[in-house]
Amino acid sequence: MIKIIQLSVLFVLLSLSAAHAQFAAQAEAKYMATLKAVVDYKINDEENYNDIESLRQNKRFNQELTRMLSKLSNRRTKNSTNAKVYKILLKAGKDIYNELD
Repeated sequence: MIKIIQLSVLFVLLSLSAAHAQFAAQAEAKYMATLKAVVDYKINDEENYNDIESLRQNKRFNQELTRMLSKLSNRRTKNSTNAKVYKILLKAGKDIYNELD
């Protein structure tokens, strides 16, 4: 009987931990989705659109951007640059989400 109770308590604790991890992952996804939606919206803003289109045609800028993006990876590695950029994006997404909510 005691073993059943211990196993039940262990199961509940593991479930809570999994639920917390799932909630954190959903929050991160929510912030990243918010950030992308707002960036997409602002890129098409009248004030920004022409400047951004001009940059898209700028060969030097595109080479520079390609070089910068080559430092990133979509794999969750311990790459410090990746981790720093991800944290910056999450913070920006969270700040924007909280501002607009």
